Amino acid sequence: MPATSKKTPPLSVVILAAGQGKRMHSDLPKVLQPLAGHPLLSHVLDAANALQPALIHVVYGHGGERVRTAVRAPNLRWVLQSEQLGTGHAVQQAMPALPDDHLVLVLYGDVPLIRPETLRALLALAGPKSVGLLTAKFADASGYGRVVRSASGQVVRIVEQHDASAAEKKIREANTGVLALPATLLKRWLGKLENRNAQREYYLTDVIAMAVKDKIKVTPLIAPTTVEVLGVNDKLQLAALESEYRRLRARELMLSGVTVVDPERIDVRGAVSCGRDVVLDVNVLLEGPVQLGDGVRVGANSVLSQVRVGAGTHIKPNCVIERADIGEGCQIGPFSRIRPESTLHDGVHIGNFVEVKKSEIGTGTKANHLSYLGDAIIGAGVNVGAGTVTCNYDGSNKWPTDIGDQAFIGSGVMLVAPVRIGAGATIGAGSTITHDAPAGKLSLERAHQRTIEHWQRPGKK
Repeated sequence: MPATSKKTPPLSVVILAAGQGKRMHSDLPKVLQPLAGHPLLSHVLDAANALQPALIHVVYGHGGERVRTAVRAPNLRWVLQSEQLGTGHAVQQAMPALPDDHLVLVLYGDVPLIRPETLRALLALAGPKSVGLLTAKFADASGYGRVVRSASGQVVRIVEQHDASAAEKKIREANTGVLALPATLLKRWLGKLENRNAQREYYLTDVIAMAVKDKIKVTPLIAPTTVEVLGVNDKLQLAALESEYRRLRARELMLSGVTVVDPERIDVRGAVSCGRDVVLDVNVLLEGPVQLGDGVRVGANSVLSQVRVGAGTHIKPNCVIERADIGEGCQIGPFSRIRPESTLHDGVHIGNFVEVKKSEIGTGTKANHLSYLGDAIIGAGVNVGAGTVTCNYDGSNKWPTDIGDQAFIGSGVMLVAPVRIGAGATIGAGSTITHDAPAGKLSLERAHQRTIEHWQRPGKK
């Protein structure tokens, strides 16, 4: 007979996110404090969703509706803990909605760097008669509950810092609070919790001793890294995890073949994909989703947010590019700004102190100096002179500028939209163009120059 595969039970994730975070000294709820540009809770939700759970239950309290409004994810169910009476009490609030046939994974909204790979390994240890317990070994485990083992190495119980003896405080293996177990067992043990301890709280960790008493196997998994189980209680810890996150993301990029000039001076937030031979200079900030093609170079102090950059493009130092699509072989910067909804086709040059806003710029077009191009459609092979401005705003509405292929725009030109410049047209330097310019013709507008005789410059009194 063919072997029958073990059926994996549906997964419910319970995330405890009700803490106030008094040590943050902030009006922002603790789980909404930002790490890499996103709330702490969002990072935990990302890890949970990677496991493809049937349901995610977030137990919230402090900050209430603010937390619910700020964080959204599929399969999310919010559970209110009106009184914070301990971790066991928090999980109890989610119990009525947990199906008995589910496996339950308990996570924490202020532990943002937990990895899905570690959680999958933990879930593999849980079953009908087994509990998976995530632990970690610290050089100094102060502040953490200690994992007490028997002489044979079996987990016996967890003792919290406030209740630990002097000998127990010397134990280096700490409880992370993360555990996986069947819902039926969890419900049974939660109903037996008591608050006879120094904190007068209902500890979720007490279920470990109950499991041992009921002869349910407790299988510990020591976290591969301590970084992923660190919680955040104050701004110092938040900054420390921010640094760790930057190092992790820089390492990922370098292992994928990206040249990161200084891993200590790069900031990666969100999804980033890079082709071959990409080079990122110092102090580059990437806010995903970002896609960099083969051979892309990003200069120092540049910010790229939600952009696609084609192969061979060179982004020079001190550029800001947001929600834009950049073609292949472009030259951007230094000191350029590309604003949202802009598209640059292949071979475009955008130079120093040029701002592009909600515009499409054709292949091979150059705007190398000191210009503003807003709400414009610019054709291929256009030369935009220094100091050109598309005057797109009349105080109430935005108007388009349309520049045809191979047009030449002289320096210091004001194009007062709505206006169209025909293909191959030339606009003389210093002109203010208020009417359409015909294709292939020279158009210019200049006031008569006068010299005022006998004029004297005012002097200081």
